Amino acid sequence: MIQQFLDAFVAVQGWLLDKVVQPPLLALGLGSYIELAFDGVEIFLWGVLQLLVALLVLRPLETLCPLEHWSDRRAVRVDVLYTLLDRLGVIPLAVFAVIAPIFVEVEGWLRFQGFIPPQIEDLLPALEHAPLLGFFVYLVVLDFAEYWRHRLSHTFGWWWALHAIHHSQRQMSLWTDSRNHLLDDLISGLWFALVALLIGIPPGHFIGLMLVVKLVENLSHINARLSYGGLGERLIVSPHYHRWHHSLALPPGPAFRHGCNFAILFPVWDWLFGTLYLARDNPPTGIAPDTVPGTPDHDGFWRQQWDGLRGMWLAMFGPRRPQP
Repeated sequence: MIQQFLDAFVAVQGWLLDKVVQPPLLALGLGSYIELAFDGVEIFLWGVLQLLVALLVLRPLETLCPLEHWSDRRAVRVDVLYTLLDRLGVIPLAVFAVIAPIFVEVEGWLRFQGFIPPQIEDLLPALEHAPLLGFFVYLVVLDFAEYWRHRLSHTFGWWWALHAIHHSQRQMSLWTDSRNHLLDDLISGLWFALVALLIGIPPGHFIGLMLVVKLVENLSHINARLSYGGLGERLIVSPHYHRWHHSLALPPGPAFRHGCNFAILFPVWDWLFGTLYLARDNPPTGIAPDTVPGTPDHDGFWRQQWDGLRGMWLAMFGPRRPQP
């Protein structure tokens, strides 16, 4: 069943490349971009599938059991734009175009120094005969790295000024997942690529890992009364769990000075590193005006991008302010 789906996916990808994308590239003398276009078509198709899941599964959940009722949804519109740009490949391809040359140079330099990226299967040979277990191990290692990337984005003032765009939404919904500053997306992409290089993620696992991460992230932002129960909340990040990460007011205590619940997939990292916060209520989301230089409080896409850059500049060179 899975193999049939993958075969059909590759067939559609090839058809789109041959019939839709490749002819205009060749006509414009851009044949050197065909390989990039092949990756772009793949990103586009996976994005379409993710949008279908969002519209057919997650959006009905928000309608059936909404956590908040909004009479005016204008603030959500820009998040829909972010999602379309992200899922349909515009932002990922732009990030990829910047990262790819850097990635190739770094990989070449490491190999010149004699460093061959290890694969987890080299350390745990038994995983070669258990591909699903191997996939899960890569997922855990990747999530550990993502926890620290996320936590650091709240710790450094200049980075928080960019990431605050994501947190400034007070009507958090399934669309909020993709609401990110473009520079924050670039930094996250570089981080992910470096981790993938260092742990030697096999190409066959890469797309699957990305899809799992994106699906859980998408689900964790939905505006729905959805909790996984006492045990489930400690095993995987839920909408209720992640809502506290987006809380307008931080939990009390020095441990939460920069925020709480930074985990992307597995709450175990918050538990191990002292940033876990569990509570029954569902707090309002957003950011307090005094936590970000040049607080990003505008609804327009380009104004938010400008707010992030301005906030980053003020964080680095302006008067110091606290940040979560």
